Amino acid sequence: RGPAKVMINWPNVTASGNQELGLKPEELQKSKCVLGFIPVIYYSILLCIGVPVNILTAVALCRLASRTKKALYYYLLAVTASDILSQLFIIFVGFLLETAVFHRDVPALLLHSVSVAEFAANHASIWSTVPLTVDRYVALCHPLLHRQISYPARARKIIAVVLAVSIASGVPFFWWSDMWRDSHSPTALDGVLIWTHVTIIYFLPCSIFLVLNSLIIHTLRVRQREQLGKTTAMLLAITSVFSVLWAPRTIVVIYHLYVSTVHRDWRIHLAYDLSNMLAMLNTAVNFFLYCFVSKPFRSAVRDVQQVPTNASISSLYSGNSKRFQRDFTPLSPHGARKPS
Repeated sequence: RGPAKVMINWPNVTASGNQELGLKPEELQKSKCVLGFIPVIYYSILLCIGVPVNILTAVALCRLASRTKKALYYYLLAVTASDILSQLFIIFVGFLLETAVFHRDVPALLLHSVSVAEFAANHASIWSTVPLTVDRYVALCHPLLHRQISYPARARKIIAVVLAVSIASGVPFFWWSDMWRDSHSPTALDGVLIWTHVTIIYFLPCSIFLVLNSLIIHTLRVRQREQLGKTTAMLLAITSVFSVLWAPRTIVVIYHLYVSTVHRDWRIHLAYDLSNMLAMLNTAVNFFLYCFVSKPFRSAVRDVQQVPTNASISSLYSGNSKRFQRDFTPLSPHGARKPS
């Protein structure tokens, strides 16, 4: 989470000058944030667009899930809900509130507790895609088995297990170091946490995606008659976009561990800020992938958008009809008076 810092070129001063300025040696070596306020603007726009779009996605998927009773839509709904949590905890609380507003001048216990929530939401967002990939693999490569084991109740249980494991996996990251501000070199604990992090969020899920997607494509090629379905195309798009957007951050974090730290090298600082921005973009792009690939999803979104309009028109028509009946109802014979 990169704060909005001002780029400062520190002069080459002597030790006595350093003491007069009140600067410590590690402060003189601190890297510059060359992006300035760009991350704050970027994350604000991403939050303002991403949260409403994901809420719309969730409503549309809820309708499709209740209408079709397919496990596929429950898995997609879990991915969307996890993306919303990631946007709230990582972008809103982490980047904007803690860093841009309070400049991380908050109790350390709160910072570390928020880190647990951020990592848990991040893990849930990524690992909710794994059951989706397995479900598509079984549906295409073992269709008879898929009919037996793929149903909404089982999907909900799998999603609950994934969420529980994601929350538990976020607890060790209570001790995650602040890469922007920690002046010391990464410790042994930092190394363990960094490798655990990149394994959980990138290497392990990407390996699963690569193996299962390769098997799916191989199966379709062997059959030859079957074309790449829209659901499979959507799965390939989701996993491919994730792999591309999260790769830079994974590389930068490992580089920070072994070569040069974010705190001391402005180039690594810049690369880390940009890679975080790319990674968080992954929480807002699925809606557009669904719209591009899936006709049922587009229809569901259209229905959701038309509901308020239809409801207001119906309410207006009902009100006008009642007013018309009240104004033009003829008087009953008993209510009419004879003229005197």
